[in-house]
Amino acid sequence: MGSASASASGTGGMAGMPGMASSGSGGMNMSAAPACPPLPKLSAPPKRVVTMDAGAAAILIQLGLGDRVVGTAAPDFETAFTGTMAKQLKAVKVIDPGRGNKEAVLAATPDFVTGISVYELGSFNGTPTVGLLKQNGIGVYVACGPKGTVTGLDETYAYIQDIAGLFQVPAKGAALVASMKQQIAAATAPASGTGVLALSAAPNGGQGVNTEGGASLTNGIITLAGGKNIAASVGSEYATLSAETVTKENPRVIVAITGLTSQTPAQLVTSIESSPLLAGTDAVRNKRIVTVPQTILLSPGLLNTDAVTAIARAVTAAR
Repeated sequence: MGSASASASGTGGMAGMPGMASSGSGGMNMSAAPACPPLPKLSAPPKRVVTMDAGAAAILIQLGLGDRVVGTAAPDFETAFTGTMAKQLKAVKVIDPGRGNKEAVLAATPDFVTGISVYELGSFNGTPTVGLLKQNGIGVYVACGPKGTVTGLDETYAYIQDIAGLFQVPAKGAALVASMKQQIAAATAPASGTGVLALSAAPNGGQGVNTEGGASLTNGIITLAGGKNIAASVGSEYATLSAETVTKENPRVIVAITGLTSQTPAQLVTSIESSPLLAGTDAVRNKRIVTVPQTILLSPGLLNTDAVTAIARAVTAAR
C-alpha cells in the first residue's frame, strides 16, 4: 500500500519534529536517532526544570508544577493554546526561541530537562544530548512512543503519568489522563472505516504522496477519531503513497497539517484542493478538508484531544 519514506519506526517520540522548523539551533540530524532515555531514579522531585518545548511546559503547568519550570525552548508549541493556559505559557521564560541550544539549556542551571520527543536531545544541531546532561548532573526524560502501529494516545498518557510519578504527584497524572480520555469519549463515535489522508503539503506530481504512516501519533489520533488512515499499513512514522494507491483508497477526509511550511491554513487547503492528484477524491470533491496544527497532531501533548475532536467531526460528516 505504499512504501516508507523515512525510517523512524520503533524509536518513538519522533512525531512532530519536522514541524519544529529550524531556527536558533539549526537543522535536524536524521542519521542518528538517539535512544529513549530510561525513566530516571531521582532522590527528590526536580526543582528547576527546563522544557525543550512549550508543549511539555503546558503538561507540567497542568499538573500543578508550573513553578518548577525555569525556562523553555520551542515556544511555538504554545500557539495552539488559548485562555488561562496561554497566559501561563506566556509567563514562562524563553531560553531559546529555537530548538534548545545546549549552552542556553545549561545556563538555566536546571536539575531536570524534559520534552515531548527524544529527537530534541541531540538530533537538532546544537541541542544537548542525554550524555551531556548527565555529565552535568541533570536528570532527563522525554516522551517515547510505542513500537509498531499506533492506535491511540498511549505515548501521551505514558509521558504524563511518568512525569507525574517523577514529581511525586501520581494522582494528578492519573486524573489528567482520565480527563483527556473523557474528552475523547465525548467527542467521538465508533470507528467507521472512513478513509483519511494526512497532508502537510499538496503532493507534487511524480514524487508520490507524502503522509503519516501507521507508526505515527497521527495514525493513533485518526483511529481514535473513528477514521482509517489510508497509510496505516506502512510500518513507519512517515510514508510515501503512489498516486494510484491514493486514488484506489479514495480518502473521504483530508487532514491538512498546518505549521510545517510558510503557507497559511487557507493557502494549504487551496493547494490541496487544486492538486490534480487529489481532484478525484471524495475529500476534495466534497470539500472535507480539516486543518489541524502540527503541534497538536504530530507531538504528544494536552491538545491531542482537540486534534481527535476536529478530525472526528469531519469523519462523522463524511459517513
